[in-house]
Amino acid sequence: MNFERINPLTGAVASTAIAMQPQDVNAIAERAAEAFPQWAAQGPNARRAVLMQAAVELEARAGAFVEAMMQEIGATQGWAMFNLHLAAGMVREAAALTTQISGQTIPSDKPGCIALTLREPVGVVLGIAPWNAPIILAVRAIAVPLACGNSVILKASEVCPRTHQLVAEAFAAAGFPEGVVSVVTNAPHQAEAIVGALIEHPAVKRINFTGSTEVGRRIAVRAAEKLKPCLLELGGKAPLLVLDDADLDQAVAAAAFGAFMNQGQICMSTERVIVVEAVADAFIERFTAKAASMPAGDPAAGNTPLGAVVGQKSVDHVNALIDDAVAQGARVATGGKAQSVIMPATLVVGVTEAMRLYRDESFGPVVGVIRARDEADAIRIANDSDYGLSASVFTGDAARGLRVARQIRSGMCHVNGATVHDEAQMPFGGVGASGYGRFGGQAGIEQFTELRWITVETLPGHYPI
Repeated sequence: MNFERINPLTGAVASTAIAMQPQDVNAIAERAAEAFPQWAAQGPNARRAVLMQAAVELEARAGAFVEAMMQEIGATQGWAMFNLHLAAGMVREAAALTTQISGQTIPSDKPGCIALTLREPVGVVLGIAPWNAPIILAVRAIAVPLACGNSVILKASEVCPRTHQLVAEAFAAAGFPEGVVSVVTNAPHQAEAIVGALIEHPAVKRINFTGSTEVGRRIAVRAAEKLKPCLLELGGKAPLLVLDDADLDQAVAAAAFGAFMNQGQICMSTERVIVVEAVADAFIERFTAKAASMPAGDPAAGNTPLGAVVGQKSVDHVNALIDDAVAQGARVATGGKAQSVIMPATLVVGVTEAMRLYRDESFGPVVGVIRARDEADAIRIANDSDYGLSASVFTGDAARGLRVARQIRSGMCHVNGATVHDEAQMPFGGVGASGYGRFGGQAGIEQFTELRWITVETLPGHYPI
């Protein structure tokens, strides 16, 4: 049995995929467990070679990826190619990590005892990827676990099954042994049952999930019942602080990119611009002009910076946030409510803490501007959120920026840079309602290996009994 994904813009069928059932995924988990020992026994350079080929295979499918992302999620060609470029880089970075999975020797107080630590693969890793940056986040879910010697199951998003199948096809073509990389597709109404079956399968030892905070909480609870560690990268409400000595043109450029790239459907998207009163009027004037110059349109036409949002549910959510803000005294400086998935870049000024736009993740092309009295007040507002994924600070003084950055509660903070910033080798993740654990680089190795303590006695033992 198959299910269909509908193009959010045209209403036509974008893709079809197998609607797997819980019994199907149990068999997949068992095959992944059977394939694990062979892959784990491969030397680091053997694993590296296959991963490097996977990057080549991803890039060879560029046209198919662009078509799939346009049809399934309304992405622009630029966003699809950015996804592909970064994802290929992530695979190559994972390949480089195969010889960096190291332990250490630790001095022992026991004479003749050599104590050492090893990092070893854990077994089957379940990666659950979302639709918004589908190539990047599917690859991130599986590449470092594979580099560490694990087998992986990619649970594809119901919103972009074809895109995620293409990722799996690329890895299969690279030469991984059968069962080392698997993909699971399911109809939307079966998502909870499918994920539950995978989490509860004894072969699955680790779970990583990128998606909403609401779903992440449910996954964490279910995994905790089985004492299985999770890596959760969840929602965000990223603040961008503009201090009184900031380069306003640079701040505007970064805010526009952070707020409207991929129609604001990025976990790191700039959702709150917090600007100190001294420069607020000048900043708002420039930011309004910039946002007004960024039209949205059919991504297939390829002539607008913004494409379509993922569906009508997003339209309704963003419209409700705008309505609530305006009803409580805010003003729409540019853009506004939409009647279709082609939503304009929208800037709402005069946002206060009483408004939903102040606290609720919009995940759409709308950003609120909040005035702060001074630096201390801007920091207070930035931290007035349950979320804590990404943040940024604009100032003419780098030392001041670093000082402010260290006072913001977030997993990542960028001084004079956009909130949307990702690199394969960096520790990526958040705090609070944005989740826990870190993807990327050495932090990723720690997440997807087991740390073991091993001793070797080189002298005869002496025991008290």
